[in-house]
Amino acid sequence: MQNLTLTWQTAGGTAVALLGAAYAAKRVARPGVAVVCREAGTLLALFTLWQLVGHLSVLSTDHALDRADWIHRTELAWGLPDEAALQRSAREHSWLISAANYYYAVMHFGVMLVLLAWVFVRHRARYAWLRNTVVLTTAACLLIQFLPVAPPRMLPGNGFVDVAAEYGQSVYGGAVGGVVADQLSAMPSVHVAWCVIVAVAVAVIARGPWRWLVLLHPVITVYVVVVTANHFWADGLVAVGLLLVVYLVQHAASGWRRTEQPDAEPTPVRDRAGTSS
Repeated sequence: MQNLTLTWQTAGGTAVALLGAAYAAKRVARPGVAVVCREAGTLLALFTLWQLVGHLSVLSTDHALDRADWIHRTELAWGLPDEAALQRSAREHSWLISAANYYYAVMHFGVMLVLLAWVFVRHRARYAWLRNTVVLTTAACLLIQFLPVAPPRMLPGNGFVDVAAEYGQSVYGGAVGGVVADQLSAMPSVHVAWCVIVAVAVAVIARGPWRWLVLLHPVITVYVVVVTANHFWADGLVAVGLLLVVYLVQHAASGWRRTEQPDAEPTPVRDRAGTSS
């Protein structure tokens, strides 16, 4: 599963190049090329920020394990199901753990990229809403992730096992699909935030009864991040809370834009003689 490393420096340089290409294409009246380069550059800039936050959090690991242990103890005190117990039951089936590791590694970026491409090509009018949701939610998660929090798999004393490393499927410690993932950005879970964004977007934009099958994606993702010991329940709950705030902000902003639009000029009423009144 190893691949070439896409560092934050490389991603940032590519993002700048794409945004520059978008500006140049707009100047030479190539709007289609400009839009594609601009959107690709924007998303790559967001990825650069994600990589940079992970790099900075790794440089400041103080108390990351203590915070993770506190989250686990607090969840148990509140009566939430023990993630370690759920992982133990899943480890009885090697095929399930192997599939969960692959789902965690592949579907996070894969499904989101497919969604963005589909909406951009087939439902362009909805694309800005989706892009803004992804950018704002991810940025909010990244702000919190400046405070390092270890994932459950780093707490063997609490009963957790790093099953991805055990099965040779870990996305950490190297590059996977060109992405170098950090290990101390567990709170909140971008995996959970993105899978909910995907489910909401498909349910709202698509038509037909089959679209509801997309609800399986967040259900599977939550199960996967828990049994692989990459996230606590709390990581996902905080991520969903941030996403709800983003939805509310976007709804309020759309209302403000409508309010700020000038009222249309009234249509003049003409009498039978043809004169306006």
